[in-house]
Amino acid sequence: MLKLNTMKKLFFISIVSLFSLGLFAQDSGLGLGLIFGEPTGLSAKMWTSERTAIDAAVAWSFSTPGWFHVHADFLIHNYDIITVSTDKLPLYYGVGAYTAFSSDFGLGARVPLGLAYQFEGAPVDIFAELAPGLALLPALSFYIGGGIGARYFF
Repeated sequence: MLKLNTMKKLFFISIVSLFSLGLFAQDSGLGLGLIFGEPTGLSAKMWTSERTAIDAAVAWSFSTPGWFHVHADFLIHNYDIITVSTDKLPLYYGVGAYTAFSSDFGLGARVPLGLAYQFEGAPVDIFAELAPGLALLPALSFYIGGGIGARYFF
């Protein structure tokens, strides 16, 4: 099992290596990467148009030990609110659903809100999001998820 410091170093080296590729930033195609937070795991994003995408994660919950979490969201990106030089920094928002598995079954809705930094010279985005939601099962309750992450686009 890798120690946390080793994992951080590998993640940093991977991101730096992607920047050195000299490729163009992506706001299309499929991106795969990692998300750290609540939940923590694998992240994917598929662009459906210039401003819309579907994102998903397969991850583990640390606030509810033992929960395996899967979510999918429809996202809308607004490039006009925050402007940066040559890179892009869209604000995104959307709606989605999640399911979670453990000794119980969880099901709920989520409303993600975040920022995605898209680099001009690399097929990578770095994102941060909050996702308030409503758990429907196993009991009705409010929760807030979210995290930071990065994805490489093909």
